[in-house]
Amino acid sequence: MGHLWLVIGVACAMLAVLMPPLDPEWEASQQPILIGLAALCAAIWLRAVFSKRRSAPSEPILIDGSNVMHWQDGKPNIAVVDQLVQALRAKGYRPGVIFDANVGYKLSNRFLGDAAMARLLDLPVKQVMVSPKGTPADEFLLQAARDMDAPIITNDRFRDWQDSFSEVARAGKLIRGGVQNGAPYLKTTP
Repeated sequence: MGHLWLVIGVACAMLAVLMPPLDPEWEASQQPILIGLAALCAAIWLRAVFSKRRSAPSEPILIDGSNVMHWQDGKPNIAVVDQLVQALRAKGYRPGVIFDANVGYKLSNRFLGDAAMARLLDLPVKQVMVSPKGTPADEFLLQAARDMDAPIITNDRFRDWQDSFSEVARAGKLIRGGVQNGAPYLKTTP
């Protein structure tokens, strides 16, 4: 449908430039009307093209939040995770972040659940998970990565889980990173 507007717009522009006036009295207003129509069609076409690009599905990528938040000086810092989330979103990824249950206590000496962590990262709640108390986030993270066929950003090697999740040994499944000049970086491009 978007290409139809482009064709109509081009046709109107060509008529405005090439067509002799139909009526000498209407000559002064004929060309601006056709040019205006061409511009309107072009605007509709551009909107259709760009709305398709924005609505294109983005690739999922998972972040080991409890690992990444320690990348800067080994101290828990949610800003590192937030910077990474924003950078990934800008590249068209759909990041999901999974934390250990103790994340809130490390950041603010109290429990913080999915909704609170999602607000800190400006993400929808469905893209953030805090594992249940007493349960490490590793299994949730690895199962989600398997279900979504998504890579995981972490410096953890998940050696204890390789029997159950052998795919972590595949190249590109685990993406390592760090912080340099105050910003997170990835050692390989996802």
